[in-house]
Amino acid sequence: MGRKLSKPLLAAGLTVALAVMVGCGFSDTAGGGKGQTLNWYVFNEPGGANEQAIEVCNEQSDGRYNIAYRRLPTDANQQRELIVRRLAAEDSTVDLVGMDVIWTAEFAEAGWILPWEGDLEKQATDGKLEGPRKTVEYQDKVWGIPFTTNSQLLFYRKDQVDKPPKDFTWDEMIDDAASKGKGVEVQAAQYEGFTVWINALIAGAGGQVVDEDGNVKVDETAARAGEIVAKLATGKAAPAGMANNKEDQARIGFESGRSAYQVNYSFIYPSAAENVGKDFQRKIGWARYPRTDPDKPSRPPLGGINIGVGAYTQHKDLAFEAAQCLAQPKNQAVASELGGLPPTTESAYDSPKVGKALPFADLLRVSIEEGAPRPVNPAYSDISLAIQKTFHPPDSVKPDEVRSKLEDRMEKAAEGKIF
Repeated sequence: MGRKLSKPLLAAGLTVALAVMVGCGFSDTAGGGKGQTLNWYVFNEPGGANEQAIEVCNEQSDGRYNIAYRRLPTDANQQRELIVRRLAAEDSTVDLVGMDVIWTAEFAEAGWILPWEGDLEKQATDGKLEGPRKTVEYQDKVWGIPFTTNSQLLFYRKDQVDKPPKDFTWDEMIDDAASKGKGVEVQAAQYEGFTVWINALIAGAGGQVVDEDGNVKVDETAARAGEIVAKLATGKAAPAGMANNKEDQARIGFESGRSAYQVNYSFIYPSAAENVGKDFQRKIGWARYPRTDPDKPSRPPLGGINIGVGAYTQHKDLAFEAAQCLAQPKNQAVASELGGLPPTTESAYDSPKVGKALPFADLLRVSIEEGAPRPVNPAYSDISLAIQKTFHPPDSVKPDEVRSKLEDRMEKAAEGKIF
């Protein structure tokens, strides 16, 4: 496999009916302060961390700018669709963008965000963990400032699991859950979260689907991922509705007692206290993400939000200044406290707020540093869709056919064909 992926297939369709869509799909909260209004389009964070960051920065601006919170949906696919339509329409009201880590290459390639150059590059990257820092890099330039990051851990119920799992493989976890008559919660709906799982399985076997130069690279590790998906989906450890489950359904299944294990992001810990209670939260144990193969370390998923500056903003200097303020360690610590979102800045892990909110912060930090990023490629949307179509529905996956199907879809994506 050597074909190179370039422009995404879906980009052309996003320019249709832009004028109609530009005002739809999000809710607004004006900053309420003085100074030039800067619009920050970012997902609707339910814990209140974004509001607090905005309040801090509006006060620190001394009346020079006023950040307005433009809430995008919580669903990552919907977030991207709505903000891409605005950026493709060259909307000058998009001053700041809360970007999923997988958007960097696409947005940079399209000219929708501005590079951080000179002193700005230093401000964006100094003191950041290596994993998050790499997510803002594309073609030797920096395109945003890391704000929050995330990785998945293996969470288990202490009241159902006698021996804490250490260096578990997926096979061992699935077998143990099945022997207990319990499930393993994953994200297996046909959406980005499913790609996250498959990418981590492939990386954990030592593989990848696209190399650093953007060339398609599919090998036998895809089949190994297929074996794990099929084993869980067709066995006794498959939770109800597995093929439709996302992060929150996994959380609920774990809390309900139907599953002894779940792989999920750190938000499930503060959510457990809020939705079930402190007594249940104390029953939650954690370990590193499971291994794909017993002789290779796991490569946990890597996620998070970076802040970019819109290419068509009329207030470039203020937008860069505001982005730095929003991403300061103080606000990252609040995001951990209120939203369970780990910091991207090394020093923020010393904050008592982070340690209290995330007692597994040290393990998360290692997972973030050693995690598996998804491909940094302007055609990422097509890459993700190819993976989803190949492995979904999970109970129909045939491991011996996975490699050829994924190769075929990736080849078509590289040739600009519909698959």
